[in-house]
Amino acid sequence: MPGGRLTQQERQQITLGLADGLAYAEIARRLDRPTSTVTREVMRNGGPAGYRGDLAHRATEQRAHRRRQTAPRGAQAPAPANGRDPAAVLAYEEVFTTLLMGQGLPKMMARVLTCLFTTDAGSLSAAELVQRLQVSPASVSKAVAFLEAQGLIRRERGERRHERYVVDDDVWYQSMIASAKSHEQLAETARQGVGVLGPDSPAAARLEGIARFVEFVGESIVRAAQQAREILHAKPDPEM
Repeated sequence: MPGGRLTQQERQQITLGLADGLAYAEIARRLDRPTSTVTREVMRNGGPAGYRGDLAHRATEQRAHRRRQTAPRGAQAPAPANGRDPAAVLAYEEVFTTLLMGQGLPKMMARVLTCLFTTDAGSLSAAELVQRLQVSPASVSKAVAFLEAQGLIRRERGERRHERYVVDDDVWYQSMIASAKSHEQLAETARQGVGVLGPDSPAAARLEGIARFVEFVGESIVRAAQQAREILHAKPDPEM
């Protein structure tokens, strides 16, 4: 298996693979590289929709040049936290981010949420997110506002009145309840259309069917989430 950094030719092959709709694992197999290497490369350089091998190669060279200029002499890499392999953690975070993006979450929002999920404290300040993600404060502010509106994170006051962004253990429960509320709003709006278009019209019948459907789905989500909520806080069975 070839080692070292990706070459410009390999990056061009990644570009072609993405254009052909190949999975990261298949692209990695053709390059004889680990899947995590390809995943990390794509997510660092625009994601699957925006990746370009020539630009990625140039950006990587520029980052390496900046590191050589700014790294103090004799500096040592930080020790892995809790015995974790930093490279493995980074690769996992990028895989998780890609998964969230595949489920419809915008890239920056997915990156912020992944950071919070994989932080032991379950909370980070805006400054910490900026440092970890190497993005602008404005990007973090927009991302956390979106995630908060979706019920995926919440804010709390930390020391010195600084805000921290928190992901609770029952975040998926909260997210599903928020989803159920959106179903309620859709059903209500659809029924408003029934009155506007006339109850005997085909369009009104269509809207009434939508209202009944999403209403039923929303109620089912609430029931299932309430029944399953205790699973989030249950300790794993050591015998399983």
